[in-house]
Amino acid sequence: MKERITIIIALLIGIGAGLLAVLFRSLVDLAEIVYQYVTRGLFTPIAGEWWFIFVPALAGLIVGPFIFYVAKEVKGTGVPDVMEAIALHGGKIRKRTILAKTFASATSIGGGGSVGAEGPIVQIGAGIGSLIGQLFKLNPKMIKTYVACGAAAGIAATFNTPITGVIFAQEIILGEFASGAFILIVVSAVTAAAIAQLFLGTSPAFLVETYLLNSPIELFFYALLGIFAALIALIFMKVLYKTEDIMNQINTPEWFKPIIGGLLVGIIGIKYPQVLGIGYSTIEQIFQEGFLLPTLVMLVIIKIVATSITLGSGHSGGIFGPSLFIGASLGGSVGAMMKSLFPAIVLQPGAYAIVGMGAMVAGVTQAPITAVMMIFEMTQDFAIILPLMIAVVFSTWISTYLSSENIFTLKLARKGIKLKAGHNVNILKEITVVNVMTTPVEVVQEKDLVGNVIKMMHDSKHNGFPVVNDNGELGGIITLQDIREAPVQGIMEKLVDQLMSKTLVVTFPNETLDDVFQKLNDFDIGHLPVVEEGNEAKLLGIVTRSDVIKAYSRQKIKNSENYLIFSKKVG
Repeated sequence: MKERITIIIALLIGIGAGLLAVLFRSLVDLAEIVYQYVTRGLFTPIAGEWWFIFVPALAGLIVGPFIFYVAKEVKGTGVPDVMEAIALHGGKIRKRTILAKTFASATSIGGGGSVGAEGPIVQIGAGIGSLIGQLFKLNPKMIKTYVACGAAAGIAATFNTPITGVIFAQEIILGEFASGAFILIVVSAVTAAAIAQLFLGTSPAFLVETYLLNSPIELFFYALLGIFAALIALIFMKVLYKTEDIMNQINTPEWFKPIIGGLLVGIIGIKYPQVLGIGYSTIEQIFQEGFLLPTLVMLVIIKIVATSITLGSGHSGGIFGPSLFIGASLGGSVGAMMKSLFPAIVLQPGAYAIVGMGAMVAGVTQAPITAVMMIFEMTQDFAIILPLMIAVVFSTWISTYLSSENIFTLKLARKGIKLKAGHNVNILKEITVVNVMTTPVEVVQEKDLVGNVIKMMHDSKHNGFPVVNDNGELGGIITLQDIREAPVQGIMEKLVDQLMSKTLVVTFPNETLDDVFQKLNDFDIGHLPVVEEGNEAKLLGIVTRSDVIKAYSRQKIKNSENYLIFSKKVG
C-alpha cells in the first residue's frame, strides 16, 4: 500500500510538472509578443528600425524589481538552487518559487534574454516535487527523491526527453543512482513527457537528416571536437561568473542591473540577432550548413558573451539552451574546417554540429550520460551515437581534468558549498551558531578580581569568559592566556578590566560554523562571544573551538546515518 502511494505521488508530480512546462512555453511565446509590441510602440519614434534592441531592457525593467523585491531565489539558472536544496535543506523549496520562477524566466526569455528554458522548468518541477512532499508531511529523504522526480519531469517535458530527464535527475541533481529512486523518477518523467506531447506534439526537439559515419578516420575528428568543446566550456564558465562579479561591483541598485544587461544584449542583437532568445531555429540552420565558417566562429564567442551578460546581470533562465547553441556553432565550425581540409572524408559537416551540442553539454555539466542521452532523444538519430559518445567522453575527460567543478557546482562553490556525489563536503556550512552556542553564558564583571576568575576557570569547562559592565553590556573577554601573559606580582588582586582583551572578535546567531572556524583560525583564539546583529554589546551566548569540533562530529555521523537510511529506503 505504501509503495502505491509513493507511485501516486510521483505521478502527481509528473502531471503538475508537465502542465506547468506547457504553460511556461505558452507564457514565453506570450511574453515575446507583448514585449515586442510594447517596445515597437514606445521606441520606433526614437530608434526607428533599431527599436528591438530595447526589448531585453524592457524585460529587465519587469524582471529586475520582481526578483529583487519578491523572490531573489529565482535569479539565474535554478539548477544550483535545486542542488543546494537537496544537499542542505532536506529538499525544501519555498512554495512561491514555482510561480515566481515561471514568471521571471518567461519574462527574461520572451524578452530576448540569451538563456534557455530547461533550467527554469527544472526548478519549477523540483518546486512541485518539494511542495507535494511537504503537503504529505514526508521525511526529508523522501522529499529529496520527489524533488529529483520534479527535476526529471521538467527536463522530460521541456525537450520531450524522458530518458534524459531520469538520467539528469540522478547524475546531476542527486549525484547518485539508486533503484528505488529510479522507479519514482521514471514515473514522473514519463508522465510529464506524455502531458507535454499531448499539448505540444510528439516530434523530437530537432528535425535532422540521417547522418552516417563516412570513415573511421572521422572518429579522430570527433575526438578533437570533444577536446575543443571542453576548452570552450571552461571558458564559458569563467566568462559567466566573471561577468557576474563585474556586475556585482557596479554601483547601482540590484533591480536596475537586469535593465543594463538587457540593453547590452539588445545592442549585441543588432549585429547578431541569432543570439537573442533560446535560438533553436538558428541551431537547425547550422545543421543545414546555413552559415559560413567566420559567422559560426563569431556565434560561439557572441553567444558566450550574451548569455554571460544576461545571467550575470540578474535575469532568470537556463544554460542548457545556450550550451546547445554554442556546441552547435562550435561543431559546425569544426565540421566546416574538416570538410575543407578533408573533402573526401567529411561529407556531412552538419553531423559535427549535432555532436558538438552533446560535447558542450558534457563539458559544462561533466555529466556524460546525460549529454549522450539528451542529444540522442532530441534528434532521434541513432546513427550519430558512436561519434557522439567519442566526443562526449573526450569533452568530459578534459573538463574534469582541468576543473573540479561543473557549471552548477561552481556557483555553489563560490558560496562556500562544496558538493560531492550530491552531498555537501563542507559540513560546517550546514550548522548555524544558534544551534551550537552555550547559553546562558558564564560572565565576569569588569571590577571582579582576577583571583576570582581563576577560581571560576578551575570549576568551569571554559578557560575564558566574556566581560560585562554594570549594565550587562559586553565590553571584552578575559582568557587564561591573558592571565598567563600578565606579571605574576599581585595578579590575584588585579581587576578584570586591567587584563581583559577589549578588541573583540564576535559572531552572530545566523552565521555558520564555517564562519566561526575561519575567525578562530584567523585570529588564533579559542572563544567567540555570540552577539545580537546590529547591537554587539548585547551578549547572547558563546561558542568555542571545542563546540565546533563536537558539532562537526555529530553532523558527520548524522549525515552518514541519513544517507544509509535513504539508500536503503530508495535502493
